[in-house]
Amino acid sequence: MTGLIRFAGASVPGGAATSFDILVTARVAQGLFAALPAGALLLLAKPAVAERPKLDIPGTILASAALFAVVYGFAHVESTSWTDRVTLGSLIAGVVLLALFVRLEARVAHPLLPLRLVLDRTRGGSLLVVFVIGMGMFSIFLFLTYHLEASVGYSPIKTGLAFLPMVGGIVAASTTAPSLLPPRVGPKIVISAGFLVAATGMALLLGLGDVMTTAFQGATAGVHHEDAGVASALINTGQQVGGPISTALPTTVASSAATDYLSSHKPGALTVAQAGVESYTATLAWGAGFFVVGAVRTALLVPNAPPAPSEGEPAIAH
Repeated sequence: MTGLIRFAGASVPGGAATSFDILVTARVAQGLFAALPAGALLLLAKPAVAERPKLDIPGTILASAALFAVVYGFAHVESTSWTDRVTLGSLIAGVVLLALFVRLEARVAHPLLPLRLVLDRTRGGSLLVVFVIGMGMFSIFLFLTYHLEASVGYSPIKTGLAFLPMVGGIVAASTTAPSLLPPRVGPKIVISAGFLVAATGMALLLGLGDVMTTAFQGATAGVHHEDAGVASALINTGQQVGGPISTALPTTVASSAATDYLSSHKPGALTVAQAGVESYTATLAWGAGFFVVGAVRTALLVPNAPPAPSEGEPAIAH
């Protein structure tokens, strides 16, 4: 709790940073305070483990290389193009390495990622939902920030304050809906409806609170103690990988929309300003599209039965 509280405190100067030095110092403080919850190992009860798990070294190398290649490829496209040789080479290498990783994990005795975790419909579908959340949220927050500062003229502080109602809506939904809605209507309906609400109400994003917490529940449903770390890592990986992908795609869309508008209108300051608005509008439309895809995926993949509790987790009475 001390680490979490101080992490939040360190976030304040980071968000209000007026120089690179202040930003880096705040980020270092965040890292130090984020490390304090490792201290929970001294206080929390440890599950009985019959044998020490072995580290899958080849799987670790393959997974790390594959994710690096995919993320680098999508990041590289922002400064080049989709036909750039480095971009295409990185993306193709990432896909090949991921395929080799899956094949390896199906054969080794102690896999880094037991495939049973992702082959379960509830858990696998929920992990896809987490991935889509990362894609949609990163693109929206990034380009909405651009719009508020470049087009509307907000300062960084005012832009941050403008996001507070959105964040408040997400927090309110994430702390109330999961205990009320999934037991009554099932996770499939909650996630699908939440995605559609987020897609149609981009200004508030109230639906994402339902989506995130319900998807996190599904992604860790029925997980045994020995798989808890892997399940948590998959959630974090899905979010982090979805971010750069969603940044690269909307960046291309925004650039194309602005270029098309500039080429079809008379030159001038107003034309340039409107081209920026057109680029942000196109990007937010793509973000909404990500959420619609997430709703369809959830409806097709995630069963509507309440997820099984994880090992040692009490079942919620309803």
